[in-house]
Amino acid sequence: QVQLVESGGGLVQAGGSLRLSCAASGSIFSFNTMGWYRQAPGKQRELVAVFTSSGPYYAASVRGRFTISRDNAKNTVFLQMNSLKPEDTAVYYCNAVYSARNYWGLGTQVTVSS
Repeated sequence: QVQLVESGGGLVQAGGSLRLSCAASGSIFSFNTMGWYRQAPGKQRELVAVFTSSGPYYAASVRGRFTISRDNAKNTVFLQMNSLKPEDTAVYYCNAVYSARNYWGLGTQVTVSS
């Protein structure tokens, strides 16, 4: 069983920055993929950034503003979010795929005011 715990969300003004963290209960080396999704009110959950076997992948809407990184020793993945926009407002979820199963954290709210 994999447990994922997000932290770092909050309220920030447009143009500001936040860093999200996702701590995993297991070794992130063993995960097929690990990354971040988000869900805004009334919208479907969407991919933000993820580590794959080919390296990091970013959604077009965040490319150049967000950076995904990892600390393997601490089994933690980060999402550095810069130049935040009101349309980035959403609940951000950590996701890991392991042994063909999807695991999700409970999410952390990010609100960007204009």
